[in-house]
Amino acid sequence: MKTYTYTEKKDTRSGFGAGLAELGRTNPNVVALCADLIGSLKMDEFIKENPERFFQIGIAEANMMGIAAGLTIGGKIPFTGTFANFSTGRVYDQIRQSIAYSDKNVKICASHAGLTLGEDGATHQILEDIGLMKMLPGMTVINPCDYNQTKAATIAIAEHHGPVYLRFGRPSVPIFTPADQKFEIGKAINFTEGTDVTIVATGHLVWEALEASKALNEKGISAEVINIHTIKPLDAKAILDSVTKTGCIVTAEEHNVIGGLGESVARVLATHKPTPQEFVGTNDTFGESGTPAQLMDKYGLNAEAIVKACETVIKRK
Repeated sequence: MKTYTYTEKKDTRSGFGAGLAELGRTNPNVVALCADLIGSLKMDEFIKENPERFFQIGIAEANMMGIAAGLTIGGKIPFTGTFANFSTGRVYDQIRQSIAYSDKNVKICASHAGLTLGEDGATHQILEDIGLMKMLPGMTVINPCDYNQTKAATIAIAEHHGPVYLRFGRPSVPIFTPADQKFEIGKAINFTEGTDVTIVATGHLVWEALEASKALNEKGISAEVINIHTIKPLDAKAILDSVTKTGCIVTAEEHNVIGGLGESVARVLATHKPTPQEFVGTNDTFGESGTPAQLMDKYGLNAEAIVKACETVIKRK
């Protein structure tokens, strides 16, 4: 089987910052807005090079979304930046009415998603943001897996017309995808070929899925690992082609199993090819304070949990 290694760990939010800085050099219509979290969103380089194209809104996230929607009318491509909790739940009405309903070309860029912002605790963590955003008509939802893919996704969404929710995180995670990759919205990436079980993962759980596939291989189980970086539009063909070979599937995400990637995959299967499925994600719960590693272990968002889910779903074939 194909194996993946890494030589460096880096936070995906820094991939966003690098992509935004590159857009600042190549696309004069890109502007950036922030809700008093420049350092956390890694916007410093863009601001240094393009001070006239940056707007510091302060702790007024709802106002930021309205301003971003207005900027699109003049042909600008606004990238908003704040924590995922404040990018979605706090401003859902503004996103629905001013951005999604009006089909405004706003890129909603959200750091500190999921549990892995860690010690800030449940009030700042968000595990329902994918569900909130994917339900909005016309909203594209992207959740890349490492620094390189986040940078590539940031650059790619500037060329996509329409509202986009780009989700990324705080912790340093392995870099295992190519630096020169071409990011294609809505196109899943098959990382390993397998015949016994399909593992579909997104975001930080993609690396855990690859680690799980190695552990399963040692047990004589052949796992196919697919990176679903775009949750909406979902690459249904990649999923159906895979389960046709393997006969069962596990979905893995740093998100509530209610409303997340797993439910989107289940809808595809129910509609086209009913298939045994197990879900790795949080189960109808808020998070708590702790280190990212402690929280991922406690809530079962790791390679060990994926291995167990694979073993369970294989028995259901």
